[in-house]
Amino acid sequence: MGDDAKVLVGRTAEFGALTGALDRAAAGSAGIVLVSGDAGVGKTTLVRALTRTARERGCTVLVGQCAELGESMPYLPLADALWSAAGSSAGAAGDALAAALEARPVLRRLLPDGDGGAVPAGELGQQQLFGAVLGLLGELGRRAPVVLVLEDLHWADTSTRHLLTFLSRVLQRERVCLVGTYRSDDLPRRHPLRPLVAELLRLPDVRGIELAPFGAGETAEYLAALSGDGAPPAAELVERVHRRSEGNPFYAGELYSAARTGEELPAGLADLLLARVERLSADASHVVRAASVAGRRVDDELVRRASGLDEAAVGEALREIVSHQLLVPDDAGYTFRHALLREAVYADLLPGERTRLHAAFAALLADSGTAAELAHHSLAAHDLPAAFAASVQAAREAERMGAPDEAHDHYDRALSLWDAVPDPERAAGTDRVRMELAAVRTSGRSGDPRRAISRLRRLIAAETDVRMGVSLREHLAYYLSDIDQDDEAAEICREAIAMLPADPPTRERAAALATYARTLLIRERRPDIAGIAEEAIAAGRASGAPDAEASAMVTLAIHRESRDADPSVVGLFARARDLAIEAGEYQIGLRAAFHHARSLFDRGDLAGAAAAAAEILDFTRANGLGWSSYGTTLRCLQYLIHYTAGDWAEASRLAADFPVRVARPGEAQVSAYALFTEVAKGEDTVAERLRWLEPLWEGDAYITFVARSLAAEHALWRGDTAAGLAEIAAVLAVVEPRDPQVIRTAATTLWARADLAARARAAGDAGAAEAAAEAAGDLVERARTAASTTPDGRPRAWLGLEGHAWLARAEAEAARARGANDPGLWRKSLDAFSYGFTYEVARSRWRLAEALAERGDRDEAAAEWRTALDEAESLGAAPLVRALRDLGARARLGGQARPAGGGAGLTAREREVLALVAAGRNNKEIAAALFISPKTASVHVSNILAKLEVTSRTQAATKAHTEGLLD
Repeated sequence: MGDDAKVLVGRTAEFGALTGALDRAAAGSAGIVLVSGDAGVGKTTLVRALTRTARERGCTVLVGQCAELGESMPYLPLADALWSAAGSSAGAAGDALAAALEARPVLRRLLPDGDGGAVPAGELGQQQLFGAVLGLLGELGRRAPVVLVLEDLHWADTSTRHLLTFLSRVLQRERVCLVGTYRSDDLPRRHPLRPLVAELLRLPDVRGIELAPFGAGETAEYLAALSGDGAPPAAELVERVHRRSEGNPFYAGELYSAARTGEELPAGLADLLLARVERLSADASHVVRAASVAGRRVDDELVRRASGLDEAAVGEALREIVSHQLLVPDDAGYTFRHALLREAVYADLLPGERTRLHAAFAALLADSGTAAELAHHSLAAHDLPAAFAASVQAAREAERMGAPDEAHDHYDRALSLWDAVPDPERAAGTDRVRMELAAVRTSGRSGDPRRAISRLRRLIAAETDVRMGVSLREHLAYYLSDIDQDDEAAEICREAIAMLPADPPTRERAAALATYARTLLIRERRPDIAGIAEEAIAAGRASGAPDAEASAMVTLAIHRESRDADPSVVGLFARARDLAIEAGEYQIGLRAAFHHARSLFDRGDLAGAAAAAAEILDFTRANGLGWSSYGTTLRCLQYLIHYTAGDWAEASRLAADFPVRVARPGEAQVSAYALFTEVAKGEDTVAERLRWLEPLWEGDAYITFVARSLAAEHALWRGDTAAGLAEIAAVLAVVEPRDPQVIRTAATTLWARADLAARARAAGDAGAAEAAAEAAGDLVERARTAASTTPDGRPRAWLGLEGHAWLARAEAEAARARGANDPGLWRKSLDAFSYGFTYEVARSRWRLAEALAERGDRDEAAAEWRTALDEAESLGAAPLVRALRDLGARARLGGQARPAGGGAGLTAREREVLALVAAGRNNKEIAAALFISPKTASVHVSNILAKLEVTSRTQAATKAHTEGLLD
């Protein structure tokens, strides 16, 4: 390793793992490495060796550090990395970074004086920022591999931990090497990083490296390197240092340095580190103590002013401090040589001294620092009014940065100080209730609706203003609905609506009406949803509440669609989309956009649906929302549209972004969709994808439906009927009886039951055939129930063209199970899928050709068979192609017989019969398989026995195998 070998004593394997991740990133496969170890064990040294190597290779290197006040500083290491790189990068690399940041205004919120534009309403602010970071890394990676280092993650803020999780899951083909470091000895049992690390290490592209303490030999080698001349220290000294340091490189270095000066070695590490400070002059000691309050990274001007010394004295003090290796220069000032040094110095401050220094820094940061820093120092200085005002400002800054967790914490701190400061309303610029609502808002956006509900209940109990009371109740109902407490949510909405008259229209009542309609829609509890939604639309329009208006429009359109298939809903979805997006209500806008594309798809307008999905996905990507919840759902829909239309090349291109290996339900839904084409094409990735999805089936009914339904089809294509039925049974166990998803599931199960019934009838097993037919009857009734109407004749759910097509398929399969394989029913299935579902058209045509062949209509069967084979081959649907070729061979639909292959002069048909004899089939089963009569099958068997000169079917099978007659 050249020069690195002197520094990275005993770390050859670990350094190799890091450079290996860098190599993979350079080759186009992102890698994530988490480096752990005790404080002082050499994590930073190891990572610096990596970044040095990366820079030598021309990589873009971004390095950011967390700090002890990180919980209140959102995205601190990311902001640190971007700010440092923007300030130090030059040439093409600097231009590339500047251009990438310029193209993503949201990231400028992280930089000093950054604006970044408006934050999307709702829960999308954080998702937008995450998308921007992913886009930035991807763009930089196209120029050169990127190394992003996030150090000291044990101090990371919540939003940074969420960002780490996001990047670890979605980075795939980006040329990015992401490295995180953390202290393993600084993670108590309830530390939030502990479960996160355990979760991330289960991901396929995440590797953990744990740095162990040195062995005795490594300590000796390390001390020799520190000596400067390479001479090995005395064995006695090495043994003493190794024993005292317990193999910790930083501690060993400090002990060795003290020993070389002849000092008595202190009992503890803190005493050892403070011994360095005690050797400083008074001014230098004062400066380093002030620096410990500033944090690990030190701005020399701030320290000078906080220390109260003049510029010359501070300059001299800093030179002395650097010479004693307490601080080291960096691009932005100075940093402590190790965090342990800062911690030891800070812990040694007297309480009054600590308070005075924090107060000094608070005063200096009042005009130039971040609000989170100011709040931190003000609290430590016991300046509650300043801490209160800074906490309010920090909360608003965190919201602007898309960091709801930190925003909530700042609001919560400010509210805890509300009664302890004079005139809090003037300092906050708002009243207490509105600040409480801000805390509610950020709590909900951070994914903790229960905390929001608890706070809202307390506020409602104390609120006397009517309009505010309505708003509070509307918020409460919204969050109750989010946790499936729909009955209470509806009751709260009714209470809120009754509190205000309809005239004049108000924003509060419009919002309550919109939330009420949305809540009722979830369970279809009331027939008058349309009236409530229409009233919400009118009230929202009249009062200037576009969010309520657009939300109610979406609800109204979904309700109308489910009740009477009103085609006007397509336009209603589109108007709601445009209204919400123009108002900056992206969450509502994406919901409307999804339903707009979906409604076109359900009506068979595949080209229109594809265009609508592509348009809104362009919007999500442009705004960093591609990985938001609706962004991923829209990607699934776009894939499904192309799969349905038979554009499998485009579907496969989209599926390439759906990772096989996933660890969470959200990603699993995306991954499961790729199974549609993979199963239909019979690809090798099916088994691997199902293996990775299996652990998540228990906790998500929709993933179970998609993945296990397709697993069943995969098994049926391979002839494993028992496995297919087991998969389907698991699906039916989690799907509600009246859920339209039952229809497709039933159709797949009926395929299996019909196959079992056909085989049983061919084998003469009337009992098994009857049992299969009876099970098929129950299944088709389940499908009919899911598609049934209400007592007033309306459909219970919107099925769309596909839902009705699957019902037709289920009816045809049920008839096949009963032994009445009806071409008429298969023609209905074929016609129902003919709106554009290419693959299902081919599958229906396959069964239609089979049914026609069974009826003896060979010419028509051959025509349907040829068309189906052309369709299947065009799609690349290998399992269907095999099934069609098998049908063509057995029913002689292809126009050509198989060539006779010698072997005792057997004809092509006799060789087909012999293959079935060897498989243990009786004459009736052979007749059913080859679409001939049992008598004809018996004649063929007799001829085969005579030609092979054997007397039994068993002997014929043996001779067929030994002489290769079945090749």
